[in-house]
Order: sequence, then structure tokens, then C-alpha cells
Amino acid sequence: MKTESSFTPKQKKIIGSLSVAVLLGFFTVLYFLVGRPMMAFASDPEKFSAWIDEKGLVGKLAFLGMMIFQVVVAVIPAEPLEIGAGYAFGTWGGAFWCMLGLMAGSSIVFVLVRRFGIRLVEVFFSVEKINSLSFLRDHRRLELLTFLLYFIPGTPKDLITYVSCLTEIPFLHWLVLSSAGRFLSVITSTVGGAALQERRYLYAGIVFAVTVLVSAIGLLIYRKLCKKQGGGLNGDNDRA
Repeated sequence: MKTESSFTPKQKKIIGSLSVAVLLGFFTVLYFLVGRPMMAFASDPEKFSAWIDEKGLVGKLAFLGMMIFQVVVAVIPAEPLEIGAGYAFGTWGGAFWCMLGLMAGSSIVFVLVRRFGIRLVEVFFSVEKINSLSFLRDHRRLELLTFLLYFIPGTPKDLITYVSCLTEIPFLHWLVLSSAGRFLSVITSTVGGAALQERRYLYAGIVFAVTVLVSAIGLLIYRKLCKKQGGGLNGDNDRA
């Protein structure tokens, strides 16, 4: 039986492509069987909170699994889950469970991308979107740019998670920077969710309105930053 080291470069490429195809099929099935029903459920904070309370620790672990799933599958928005967490657990409890899930899910993405390279990233995002973040090849400012992209509201954090894993940033540095950068976005969602649970609808509306406004400004900043990029991220980081 051949070991991995005995395969030719062409055979390794074929095996890598087949592995990515299997992962794509697996994620697609999970999205339709789990992802869509999960998001419909989480979009009703009151029902979601009641279910969490009923299940106790199992409910909390299930929520943790939902957050991990959301990060790995990438196409599922995080906001309904984060608002639901604020409704179910309160501001800080919701932030805790969200951050724990985000860190665990991001770690899984990091391992997968470092193993399969850009072929896996292309499963979820177009080449154009991947190349829009090619400025992350600036090694001198890599960690600063990574943190800012996560910190600025409105940036596509799922895309950033996958593409930033193609860079040479060490895992622990990347995990700390990405987690710290995400916290502002998470806490604003859980604050709003907790306000809804407490029937402070005006306060919740103000929180969400300010979040949308800041996110719109952040998105403009992100697009301006992307326009300054040049070249792609393909090449050196494509790992079989």
C-alpha cells in the first residue's frame, strides 16, 4: 500500500481534489439537513430561548455546536444565532457561548485550510473574492490587518476566516487576533438580544440601528481597502 510520501505530485493533487469534493458534498448535505432548519429555529429568539432552557446543559452544548457549524459551513449568517444567544443567556453569557463556538469553529477551519489549501477555500468563495484579500500577503502588517478586518463591523468575516488561514500567520496568533477582533460584533448582537428578552424594545432597536449604521461604514472602509490590493493569494499557499 502506498504511503502519502510515495504518491507523485499529480496523484497528490487528484487525492486532494477528491477530498475537497467529498467535503463539499458533506457540507452541502449538512447545510440543507441541519443549517437551514437551524437558522429558521434561531430566527425566533423566544422559541429558541425556551428550547435552550428546557434542555439545560444539552441545550447549551447544542448551541455551541450550532456556532461551530455556522463558522465551518461559512454561508450561514452568525447574527441570528448571536441575537438568540443574547436572548437565551443574557449579554455576557451569550457572548461567552458565541465566542467559544467561534473559536472552536475557526480552529477547525484553520486546520482544514492548512491541510487542503486554496482548493477548499474556493468551495465556498469565488476566486475574485479570495483575491480581494490578497493584501494579506503584506507580511510586515499581516497581524495588524488580520485584527482590523475582524474588528471592523460589516466585513465578511467568514471569507476573512478562510482566506486568512492561507497566510503564514501562526495558529495561536491568528486565533487570538481573530477572536479579539470578533468580540465587538458579538457583544453588540448579544446586547440587542438581551434587550429583546427584557422587553426593552426601544433600546434593542437603537442597538440594532447603530450596529447597521456602523456596519455600513465598516463595509465602505473594507471595500476601499480591497480596491488597493493587487494580485492573488493563489500559489505558494496551495497545499495538497
